[in-house]
Amino acid sequence: MDNLPLDPFILVSSVNMLLRDNEFSSLEELCEHFDKDINQIKEYLSQYGFEYMEEQKQFR
Repeated sequence: MDNLPLDPFILVSSVNMLLRDNEFSSLEELCEHFDKDINQIKEYLSQYGFEYMEEQKQFR
């Protein structure tokens, strides 16, 4: 995957998959790799009802 998807539902699925499959050890590492601001991703997804759960390393 070269870029993160723009669609919020596909983005959540992709981020959760990449973290679950240990492609990245943290959301911070994933955001650095894709040159994205972690706070912007969290704010964008919160508009659609998703919240990042640090302990589970996933959006719900």
